[in-house]
Parts: sequence; structure tokens; C-alpha cells
Amino acid sequence: MNLLFASDSFKGSLSSDDTARLLTRAAEEVFPGCTVKSLPMADGGEGTAEAVIRARGGERVEVPVHGPLMEDETAFYGRLSGDEAIFEMASASGLPLLAEDERDPLKTTTYGTGELFRVALDSGASKITMAIGGSATNDGGMGFARALGIRFLDVDGRELEGRGEELEKVADIDTSGLDPRIRDVSVAVMCDVTNPLCGPDGATMTFGGQKGGSPEVLDRLEKGMINYRNAMIRRFGVDPDSIPGSGAAGGLGAALSVFLGAEMRSGIDTVLDLVGFDSYLEDTDLVVTGEGRTDWQSCCGKVLQGVGDRAKKHGVPAVALCGSLGPGYEAIYDHGIQSLMTTVDAPMMLSQALENAEPLYYKAAIRLFRMIKAAK
Repeated sequence: MNLLFASDSFKGSLSSDDTARLLTRAAEEVFPGCTVKSLPMADGGEGTAEAVIRARGGERVEVPVHGPLMEDETAFYGRLSGDEAIFEMASASGLPLLAEDERDPLKTTTYGTGELFRVALDSGASKITMAIGGSATNDGGMGFARALGIRFLDVDGRELEGRGEELEKVADIDTSGLDPRIRDVSVAVMCDVTNPLCGPDGATMTFGGQKGGSPEVLDRLEKGMINYRNAMIRRFGVDPDSIPGSGAAGGLGAALSVFLGAEMRSGIDTVLDLVGFDSYLEDTDLVVTGEGRTDWQSCCGKVLQGVGDRAKKHGVPAVALCGSLGPGYEAIYDHGIQSLMTTVDAPMMLSQALENAEPLYYKAAIRLFRMIKAAK
């Protein structure tokens, strides 16, 4: 019996590595002598860089950067090979870096993410993958671009720092100082949202509230973002609103697309490609995946969908062990997941399930493998 374990983390309880360890223990109990392979999984959100670094045997490199409010922070990137690097913008410019009363999209900046990108360039990377979820920013990516040499100027020719409150002041964009190494770098961006830069579905109105923006602040930021978009159109002849995902990460998606020519990609597909997932399916009899909660959203670029689709393509059966099921979970059956089992074994409060996550998961894994053994 050749098994491949590729589960997402269970937020607040089990890591992807924890699930692999528990699945391995259960599988060896039910199928003595089985062959086990495991891959840490993530879908482009929090923990993606760590998962890919471990799967590829890469090096985690910590670097000093400026955080969302230009405070001193320590971020990290992954050196995967001589010319490949990966990092998460949240490491430098993420919402978790701020206390709730510090969240202010007028003041926050992506400058630290640009610093992290520059350090990856310094390491010799020419293929850079970025995950851009979890941002604390709404600066249109100005801070990021400024760290790489782009200057944003007001009507008097004064350079702006690159914060959300300055979007309304952008009159011109000077790219003459852009780091020349950018020309020789391919940038892939893990992004599963298609929001435009401006408008009711744009960066500010969709995500700005969770970053601390009041209705009055969001109105000001939206007007500023429209001004910023118009400056981009004048300078580059490109309307960022026509680029799916330009509104991701408070508009960082627009800066990456317009200034760097980055490619927006599905997070889970990018992860699967980076770790060489398809090659692990060779000679595999069964894939076991999973996540904390499975519902209709699991079919929208999440781990179960990505793993299931790849397994289905290669004719390998896949099953999932999940914390719970929600509305619309059945849709995942169309993506190669042939059966689902939950970890809970009795009615219980969420706090109980989280507190006992490890024994519940292990016992569920035993049930899963015994069911498979009976079927065989």
C-alpha cells in the first residue's frame, strides 16, 4: 500500500506536519509495511512559504525589514535553489504584525515587502514567488515599489513616502530608478481573488474595513485609489482595473502587475507545482488530504480542490479527513475527492474539538484506514 499524505493545516490546532505524523502512525498500525510519502500543503495563504521551504528542503532566511507602520520587524524568505526564492508579504506587511488599535490603512505601507523582495534579489534569485494574502495595507503597492526604486511624486514634484493617505497626492510616477535586476526576474504571485483596484468590489471597499478603515476613511482611500489608478493610466497606458487581482493586498496586485509584469496565479496550483506534486503521484495507491472545515469554499482554490484535481487527473483515488463539514461540502466530490470523514466523534463545542484535536484526528485516521482496509 503506497500512501501520499497532503493535508492543509487545521487552523488553531494542527499543522500540516502534525497531520502527516498522525496519518503515518495510524497507517502503519492498520497497514503494517505500507509505504508513506508526505508533503506539507498550503493554498497561498498563511504558512505557504514555510510549507514550500520544507517540501523543497530549502533554507529559511530571516532579514530585518520595516513593518506596516515602518517599525522594525524581522521577516523571512525561502531560498529554494540557486535562483528560486519564495516569501509571504504578510511576513513584512501583514495584519498580524499590528495590534487591533494600530490598524490604520491611511498610515500602513508595503515598504517592508519591497525590502524583502530586494533581499531576495541580492541572494541571486531570478525566479521569485510571492504569496500576498493577509496584508495590513491599502497603499496600492506604492511602498513596495518605492523600496525598489520607483518614485511617486506630488504636483510640486516632491517624493511621497508610499502610505495609503498619499494615494490622493500622486501626480506622476518616475520609474527611472527601478532596480535594473527586475528586467531579468520572473515574478509569480499567488493570488486567488479577482478584485479590481477600484470600485465597490475593489481593494478599499472590499478589504479596507478589516484593516481598520472607518466609512469616512474608506471613502477618502477610494478617492485616492482612483487618483492613483488614473496616474498609472497616464504613465503606462494600462488600466489596472482591467487586471484580475489588481485589488489584492490593498492594491499590491496592481503594482506587481504594472511595474514588474508579474504573473497572477492560483495559490494552490503554484504550491503544487513548486513542490513537484505530480511526481509524487507515481506508484501511489491513495492520497489522503484534509482541512479544518470543508464547505463550498473548498472548491475555490483551496488545498482539497487542488490536490483532488491533480489526483483525479492521474487516476489516483483521494479521500479527505476534515475537522467539520459545512454547507455545500458535496461539491468537492467533483474535484477528485471520493469520500470525506470528520475528526469529531460526538457532539462537542468547538473549544473541545480544538483542545483535543490530536487524539481526535488520530482516532479518525484509524477509522479511515480501517474502512479502506475493509473495502480492499
